[in-house]
Parts: sequence; structure tokens; C-alpha cells
Amino acid sequence: MERFPVRRNTILLAATLTCLSGMVQLAVAVATITLVLVTGIEGILGLGPAIFLLAAALAALPAGRLMDRIGRVPVLAAGACAGIAGCAVTALGCELESAVLVVAGFALVGVASGTVLLARAAAADMYPPARRARGISFVLFGSLFGAALGPLVFRPLFAGKELDSEALVVPWLAAGGIMAVGLVLVLFVRPDPRTIALAMMGARSGPESEGDQRAAPLREILRRPGVPTALVAALVSFSGMVSIMNLTGYIVVDHGHHQSDVFTVISLHIVGMYALVLVIGELVDRVGRRPAQVSGLLVMALSTLGLVWFESIAWTSVSLFGLGLGWNLSYVAAASELADLALPGERGKLIGFSDLLSSVTGASLALLGGVAITEVGIAALALGGTAFVALPALWILLQSAAGARPVRPLSVK
Repeated sequence: MERFPVRRNTILLAATLTCLSGMVQLAVAVATITLVLVTGIEGILGLGPAIFLLAAALAALPAGRLMDRIGRVPVLAAGACAGIAGCAVTALGCELESAVLVVAGFALVGVASGTVLLARAAAADMYPPARRARGISFVLFGSLFGAALGPLVFRPLFAGKELDSEALVVPWLAAGGIMAVGLVLVLFVRPDPRTIALAMMGARSGPESEGDQRAAPLREILRRPGVPTALVAALVSFSGMVSIMNLTGYIVVDHGHHQSDVFTVISLHIVGMYALVLVIGELVDRVGRRPAQVSGLLVMALSTLGLVWFESIAWTSVSLFGLGLGWNLSYVAAASELADLALPGERGKLIGFSDLLSSVTGASLALLGGVAITEVGIAALALGGTAFVALPALWILLQSAAGARPVRPLSVK
């Protein structure tokens, strides 16, 4: 494999996720409030994040299937283009105070997120099973640097301004510019990681390779030992984290803080998600997928529970940092196990299916969480979120790990 520039491709994919992280950070910080400002209806505060997450969900599986057919890079580039268009449309919607345009923009930004996050599949392609969690973590590490974009780029754009729809125009355009950089970066990824994966299997490169011909249908893949528990861990960790994260903007403002303070909390949350990802990737490879999944979910549960009592920016940041750290541990473990249990021609659709379930669940939880906050209070959101991640952790702990082994090239008929 020395003839392939795995390190260069890894750096480029990581930098692409830096750009995605910067764009998504703005969406997380202001999605709850953007539609409220444009429409004047406070009861729909969960709708913005739900649109974003639902669009990401609907994009993930088709994008994953397409990745398996034509390669990773063209699909990732198309996702970046969707992000650029989505930010521009949202900015126009804020300028014209058009809810229709804002909704369309959110949907495109969601499509971008659901597609570009499949860079995890590209990372898994380039590393053998024994180092796969580390390979995925290398790419995810790029998202850490996106955490700096909130305070450095977006916070000054909000400083000293009254929060209205007009104040959101320039930040959304800036987010689109950041994603344009991501498009350029991903286009330099060569050769396509799928080609590297096929070479690692000892198959001929190209869409008609032997490995692709033996790719199993999704329903068969889902019955493999280890896949159900890994899917549950991925679904619960992602949807539980993202639903709380997307409601953080409203929570912070509801506690009497300024909108610009949201970026401090979100930035520290992203640091928690990615700062230790390189260490965690190696840890997952050493201790095993399932113990890491359970441990991460329990850390998420404790962190979410803290929102019952914490109201200051400092302590809310601590809770969101812990939420990100727990997600990091459980999600890298789950994604690595899913990649282990799939061939190159199956990996995109399996991870895409996982993202589909995760984002749909996250969108539903964001809507329910918005209702819970407005009707009952933040404590209800925190307690519900804690139970949502703690109970599956206990279920996974009880399952046998037997049969959860990497799939060999000839194991799928």
C-alpha cells in the first residue's frame, strides 16, 4: 500500500471536515432562532434543526450507495456544493425574510452535512482493520479545527448587533465561503479511497471488480453478528448528541446569555467531540469496539444530566464538552465496527443507512426537545436525553460480542 498517498488523502479529508465543521457550527448556533426571527413563531424553535437533520438523513443512504458505485470523491464534492448553495439560499431568505427560502437553505445544508460526513467511509477504505479506528479518527480530527471558526469568524459578526434576521445574512454567506474551501480540498483527494480499499482486498480496481460483484444486499448485511449493536450505538450516540447540540443555542439564550455566547459553548462542545479523537481511535483499536461504545454512551448520559442544574456559560460548556467526548468514544467505536463488518462495495450504504437512522431520530428528538423546553422546561429535555443514551448502553452491555469480526474478502457470497 506504500504506492498510495494515504497520508496526503487523510490530511485532505480531515481539512474538508474542518470546513464542514465550521459551516455546521453556524447552523447549530442559529438554526433554532433563524426560523423564529423570520416567521415570528416561537413555538417552532425545534423546526430549524429538525429540517437540517432530516435532510441529512434523507441524503445519507443514497449518497452512500452512490459512493459504492462511482467512488467517494465525486459524492463528497457534490455534498460540498450543496453546502455552498444552502448557505447562500439561507442568507437570501434572511435578507428577504422568506421562510420558504430559509427552509430550502436549511435542507441543502443538511444534505451537505449528511453527504460530507461520509468521509468516514473514505477513511475506513484506506486503513486495515487493525488500524481502522485510528484512520477514522485521523479524518474526524479535522473537525476540531472547525471549532475555532465560531469564535474567530462568526462571533465578531454578531458582536454589538441586535439579533434580527438581517444580522444573519453575512454569517451565512461566510459559512458558504468556508464550504467552498472544502470543495477545493476534496477535489485534490487522489486516487479515490475506494480504489485503495479494492487494492487492499487484492481485487482489480474499477466498478466491475470482484469485490463489488460479491457485495451483499443491505438486508443481509444488517443480519451479520455485531451489526445490530453497532447500529444502535451509532444511532443513539449521534442522535442523542446532535439533538441536544442543536437546541443549545436556545438553551443558552433562555438562561439570559447573549447569542454570541453560544459560540463559546458550541466551540467547547466541538473540542470535546474531536480534541482527543486521535487518542480515542487508538484506544478503541486496543480495548475493543463494544466496551468503547458502552463507555461513551455512559459519559454522554452523565453530561446530559448536568444540564438539569447548570446555567452558567462555564458549566454549560463543561456539560457540552462531556457530551462531545462521550459521543467521540462511542461513535468512533460504532463506525469502526460497521466498517469492519462490510466490504468496500458495501461500506458506503451501511454507513449511509446508519446515518439515515441517526439523523431521522435526531430530527425527531430535536422537535420533541423543542416542545419539551417550551412546555415543561430544560430539565425535561435533560432527563429525557439522559435516559435515551443510558438505557441502550445497558442493553449493548448485555449482548454477546461473539461473531463481531472483520469480514474477509471471500466471506460474502
